[in-house]
Amino acid sequence: MEIQEYRKVYKNLDQLILILLILVLPIFGMIYLYQSSGKLTWDLPELPILVGQILSGAGIGLLVAQNLLFRKRVKAVFQTEDLLIKLKIYAKATRDRYLMLFIVAMLCSAGLLLFGSAIYNVIFATALFFFSFGKPTPERIKTLLKLNKEDAEIIRLASRPE
Repeated sequence: MEIQEYRKVYKNLDQLILILLILVLPIFGMIYLYQSSGKLTWDLPELPILVGQILSGAGIGLLVAQNLLFRKRVKAVFQTEDLLIKLKIYAKATRDRYLMLFIVAMLCSAGLLLFGSAIYNVIFATALFFFSFGKPTPERIKTLLKLNKEDAEIIRLASRPE
């Protein structure tokens, strides 16, 4: 089969992950620096503590959910022998995982801005861990999908620049 199809799936997934990371890091970084400086005030409204607890609970819940859903969805690859279908299933599961991580990071940014609690730093750091830990690499795909040497080589070639 043509390597270009595999390359397209891999490249699209890689680009999405980088875009989400590029969007999230500066937003959280600016809010973190704003909170750390203590000199600037934006006169933000005082929200009830319950809202902060809901935000942090949602962040933690989504962190757990993204990991569980990813593991569950990746198991579907063992129902087919076609490598391209396996890669597409993996790509969809990874895409959904990273969109959930993006939402977690945005919730943390909002929570840190509105409440200034350190729990949002911890949740964000955990989300960043999953951002880097879950990034698709040929070796990770080979391990998760339990690919043979020939299929692993196709994935490795697809991950290389053209």
